[in-house]
Amino acid sequence: MSASSALAVEAPAELYEGHVQVDRAQAADSETLQGRVFDDVNENSKLDGDETGIPGVAVTNGVDVVQTDGEGNYELSVRDNMTVSITQPSGWQVPVDSDNFAQFSYNHLPEGSPGDFEYGGIEPTGETPKAVNFPMIESESTASAKQDCVIAADTQAYDTTEMGYARDGAVGDLADRDDYQGCGVLLLGDNVGDDLSLNDELRDIYSTMNGPVRAAPGNHDQDYDSTDDAHALDTFRDQFGPDHFSYNVGKTHFVVLDSIEYSGNQSTKKYKEKIGEDQLEWLGNDLKNVPKTAHVVIATHAPIVTHQQVIVDDAADLYDVIADYPNTVTIGGHTHTQENLIAGEQREEWADDGIDTLSHTQIVAGAVSGDWYSGGLNADGLPYSFTRDGSEPGILTLEFDGADRSERYTVRNEAEDHQMLLGVNSPGWRDWAQQTQDWQDEDKAGHEPEAMSERVVTRDDLKQGDTWLTSSFLAGTSDARVEMSFDGKANAVAEHTQPGRGESLAKGWEYSDPYTTSQNLRTSGSVGQTSSHLWRAEIPSDLDLGTHSAEVTGIDRYGREYRETIRFTVVEDEAAATQISKKQLAKDGFSSAQETKITEGERKGLDSDEARKADSN
Repeated sequence: MSASSALAVEAPAELYEGHVQVDRAQAADSETLQGRVFDDVNENSKLDGDETGIPGVAVTNGVDVVQTDGEGNYELSVRDNMTVSITQPSGWQVPVDSDNFAQFSYNHLPEGSPGDFEYGGIEPTGETPKAVNFPMIESESTASAKQDCVIAADTQAYDTTEMGYARDGAVGDLADRDDYQGCGVLLLGDNVGDDLSLNDELRDIYSTMNGPVRAAPGNHDQDYDSTDDAHALDTFRDQFGPDHFSYNVGKTHFVVLDSIEYSGNQSTKKYKEKIGEDQLEWLGNDLKNVPKTAHVVIATHAPIVTHQQVIVDDAADLYDVIADYPNTVTIGGHTHTQENLIAGEQREEWADDGIDTLSHTQIVAGAVSGDWYSGGLNADGLPYSFTRDGSEPGILTLEFDGADRSERYTVRNEAEDHQMLLGVNSPGWRDWAQQTQDWQDEDKAGHEPEAMSERVVTRDDLKQGDTWLTSSFLAGTSDARVEMSFDGKANAVAEHTQPGRGESLAKGWEYSDPYTTSQNLRTSGSVGQTSSHLWRAEIPSDLDLGTHSAEVTGIDRYGREYRETIRFTVVEDEAAATQISKKQLAKDGFSSAQETKITEGERKGLDSDEARKADSN
C-alpha cells in the first residue's frame, strides 16, 4: 500500500461511489443509442422502478448534443468510435469511483483499440447496448453560486519517486483543503510522463481529494503506439473518461477540450497544438445550452496563447466560437509557466499570428511539477523546481461568487500570501548568468563560474545604472501595481516588463528574475529569460557600502495586497561580491551545482514554446 492509500480520507458526504449503468442487451436500432439520466435516490447506480428521470440534461456523442426529455430520456446517433457523456447540471452530482474520479461517460468502440496497445487501450465494447443510463444525486454543494474550483496542471511524474514529490507537495496541500467540495479538482493534462502504467499511482495520490476529480488529456498522456490521432487517447478514455466534455457548478459552465493532435509517428511522438473541427463543432453545440451571460471556463492542456506567442493553431477559430460569451476565460497548462493575460492585451507576436487583441482572458495554470521536479532538494525534501518564468510549483484556484470571478495561485507548501520572489538584477549578475549558461550548455565542462548571489551588488554596478530590484509577482497582471521602498524612503512605482500594450517579447538577462534564474543556472540550467509577471525598479545609485533593505508591495487586480522584504549588500568590488556570495549561498543551501533529475532534452528546453512549435511544423 502506498503512503497516500494509508492516509486516505473518506470522500466528502455529498460524494457517492457509483458507476454508469449499461444494459448490454441488444439495442432495437444499432444506429441509435438511448437511455435515461436519473435521480439515483438509493445510490445503487441502477435505474429502479421508483426513480425518476431528470429533464433538460445535455448528453453528447462527442459531436452532437441533445437534451433529455421531460422523463430524462435521450437518443443519440451512434458513431463507430465515440465516448458518450453527460453535462452535470448545477444542483446535481455525478457518482465517483473508489479514487474519487467522476463517472459520467461510456465508451463505444465495438472492436476495441486497433493493434496491441502497450497500456491496454479500450477493450472491444461490442455492439450498441440496449441502454446507457446515467445516475446523479441532488447536491447543495454544486448548487451554490459560490465555488472554488481547483486546476492542477502537469503533475507529469515520470516515475514513482516523482509521484511521491507530487503527493507530498501540491497534491498534499489540496488534501488539507475543504473549500472545493462542489467543483472538485480538474487535472489539466500531462498527468503522467508517457508511462501510462503510472496512471494507477496518479489516481492513488488524488484519491485523497475533498471533491470529485476530473481529468483532461495532455501530450504525455497518449498511446504513442497508436498510428493515428483517433486512438491516441484510448487508454486515457478507458481509465479517466472523455477527452472533451463539460459540466456545471453554481453559475459556471466548465468545458474541457483536447488541444493535442497526435501525428501518428510513433518514433518521433510529434504533435500539433490544435483543437480541430469536430471539437469546435461540439463546442458550438454544447454552448447552445448555456446563457451568453454565464461564466464559462474553457480548459485545455495547451494554452491558447502565452505571453510569448499563440500556441494553438486554430486559436482564431476557437475565439470565433466563444465570441458571444464575454465572460469566458481560457485556462491552459503545458508550458510549465504561470501567467495571467487579461482580455484587451496586445502583443506583437500574437498579431503576427492573426490575434490583434486578446478577446478573452488567458490563464496559464503553472504546474504541480514546476520545472519537471528539477534542481536540488529543499528543506522539505522536494525539488525546488523553479519554473523558467520565475514561478514555483503550485495550484490554480478559480473563485466564483455570483457575477464575480477571481483566481489565486498557491505555491506548494506555502501560505497563500507567498506571491513575490525578490532579487537584484545587476550588470555583474547578468555577466555571471551568461557565463554560467555557457557552462551549462557545455555540459558543465570545466570549472563552475565563481559564486554570485542575487542579493549582492558592487558599488560600480550601482553607478553604472541598469541595476534593478526585481519582483516576480505571481498574482500580477497587466493591471496590477508594484511599489518598492529602499531603506524606508518613499515608494517608487515599479515597471512591468511585459505589459501587453502591443510590444514585442521582452527577453534577455535584463528581463529575468534573478532569484529563480540563479538557482536554475546552478542546477538544471532551465531558464527562459522572460516572464509575464516581472516588475523592476532602479536601485538608488548612491547607496553606501553595507547591507540595505527594500520593502516591496504588490497590489493585484482585485485589490489584494502582498508585502515582502529583501536585504541586499553593496560591496566594493567583484572580489568582495564573490566572498559575500559564497557565504550567503552556503547559508541558503545553494553552495554548489547540484545533481538534478531533469533530462538533458528538457534542460535544453524541448518543452519550451519555441522548440515545441518548431517540432510540430
